[in-house]
Amino acid sequence: MNKTSDVLSIHYVYVLFSIKDAKFYVGFTHNLRQRLKEHVLGNVNSTRFRRPLKLIHYEYFINEEDAKAREVFLKSGFGRSQLKLSLKRTLKGLKLNPF
Repeated sequence: MNKTSDVLSIHYVYVLFSIKDAKFYVGFTHNLRQRLKEHVLGNVNSTRFRRPLKLIHYEYFINEEDAKAREVFLKSGFGRSQLKLSLKRTLKGLKLNPF
């Protein structure tokens, strides 16, 4: 890091779980609270008809490229399977079987 302002750069990758269809939604944002509001209000086309949604995981990055790469990975088949494995207790707590 060569600038202090680099640390102030915030990037999130987040995972929502649709209670309606039992599927994941993986997204990227700079403002997690605002983006979650948009999902809840039905202002995001991809999740509008998949509500209710539950935030089950998020990751914080100071580098935008790293965050976007992580989002792409989590959207891949292998990334989704790894996500299910690492969140298996969370998913079990929702009384849903991810496999």
